[in-house]
Amino acid sequence: MSDDDLVSGLLDDARERMHKCVESTRHEFGSVRTGRASPALLDRISVDYYGAVTPLKQLATISAPEARMLTIQPYDKSSIKAIEKAIMESDIGLTPSNDGSIIRLVLPELTEERRRELVKVVSGIAEEGRVAIRNVRRDVMKDLRELKEDGEIGADDEHRAEGELQKVTDTRVSELDDLLKLKEDEILEV
Repeated sequence: MSDDDLVSGLLDDARERMHKCVESTRHEFGSVRTGRASPALLDRISVDYYGAVTPLKQLATISAPEARMLTIQPYDKSSIKAIEKAIMESDIGLTPSNDGSIIRLVLPELTEERRRELVKVVSGIAEEGRVAIRNVRRDVMKDLRELKEDGEIGADDEHRAEGELQKVTDTRVSELDDLLKLKEDEILEV
């Protein structure tokens, strides 16, 4: 393998991993409530189902029949209490009500204070994404240093690759910042 192949392989790996960080953050943003009901709101909720922590979407059908309501229809009716408990303990701030077979979540109008709290939540999610991207950069930098120390690539190649890696990092962080701005605007929109 030539020097260029080693370096470009590392950079391709970094691009792919950073892209996954951005996509993961985009998915997390989907689980933060805005003014409209979305089944993705409940993606982060896990239920203690007979001692096993199970994602809610594996235990029930979740739908949004109206703009401000979610319905959760458990596959196993005996899990209703456990699902309600998981929702109450989560950070989505909704109170479930059930009729014995379906759980309903009514989304109230967001208050200004709640909107500000949600902006803090998405800012925290974005920061986790940035940290993940920087961790990828750190790992690849370490690999590049090891290749240089082992004599597999020269100092010039290492320096060039680090510059390229920094460009990729900046691009992905900027992408995250754009996503954050869109999500904040969506939350603050009245």
